[in-house]
Amino acid sequence: MAEAVVSSRTDDQLDFIMQHGWEQAEVTPLIPDASFRSYKRLAMHGDNCMLMDAPPAHENLDAYLDITAHLCGLGLRVPKVYAEDRPRGFALIEDLGDDTFTRMLAAGVDAATLYLIATDILVHLHGAEGATDIDLPAYDLPNLSREAALFVDWYVPAVRGAAVSPDERDTFMGAFEEALSHVANDRRALVLRDYHVDNLMIVGGQHDMANCALLDYQDALIGSPAYDLISLIEDARCDVPQAVRDAVLARYFKARPEVDREAFIADMKLLGAQRSAKIAGIFVRLSRRDHKHVYLKHIPRVAAYIDGCLQAPQLARVRASVHAMLPGFPDVTF
Repeated sequence: MAEAVVSSRTDDQLDFIMQHGWEQAEVTPLIPDASFRSYKRLAMHGDNCMLMDAPPAHENLDAYLDITAHLCGLGLRVPKVYAEDRPRGFALIEDLGDDTFTRMLAAGVDAATLYLIATDILVHLHGAEGATDIDLPAYDLPNLSREAALFVDWYVPAVRGAAVSPDERDTFMGAFEEALSHVANDRRALVLRDYHVDNLMIVGGQHDMANCALLDYQDALIGSPAYDLISLIEDARCDVPQAVRDAVLARYFKARPEVDREAFIADMKLLGAQRSAKIAGIFVRLSRRDHKHVYLKHIPRVAAYIDGCLQAPQLARVRASVHAMLPGFPDVTF
């Protein structure tokens, strides 16, 4: 049955690209990420584009296309969309090349230069008129809480070899929900949610904001501007030097003098703890359920982020809960 489903999906892909004149293209599949989306590079007669396959049962192509148009309207660089089939979950989009920030950093490009470009994008997004004028759900307490639960449902059992008890889960969730209750009501920003160096790339010769394209924003919600900034500097997949982190914060607050720095950083700690707790659970789930074990190598970094954020006074109850379940956290492994 699984083979039949794959074959049917492949046939649908071929039908879609034939409809738009790419049937003679050389097709190169790209390495899949942690989602159900897949991408294939199409090359024909010197032209390139990308086939995005977003299976409707698992991915929301409508959101991707709508947010792409919205971000473009806000003056940000996003892939051009050449063709779409929303019911079947296909789109032909601009091939932006391979120069993600991750690859550029590996090639020796100055980290501060790239991270400050990423910061400038957030400054622009958070100050743009109409940025939140899009029909998206709020990043509210139910959403934040559901994600945080991945920590106790997947990460903790994997580390200690036993599921959490109902009382342990209730204590953790109650503490987290209490801590997040204020920031969960923030509706000041369009939150891209996956804002890190893998999803940023240079598409022109100049290293500047105008030539920096955004990727993978289809899960965007309306919430706190602190979320994407902490996502940038506490990257689950790579270490960000302290000097770069400091430069990012200095750049952001200088550009937005109206922002209460102390309150904003407090929100970053809250959302950093929530985000990293979620990611720890997701990475374990990817390994245990989906047999994608490569993400486990990032667990020590993510656990260290959680521990750092949990030092914030507002998260004292969450920290106590975590250490009660996992004595010695974050220096515990599985």
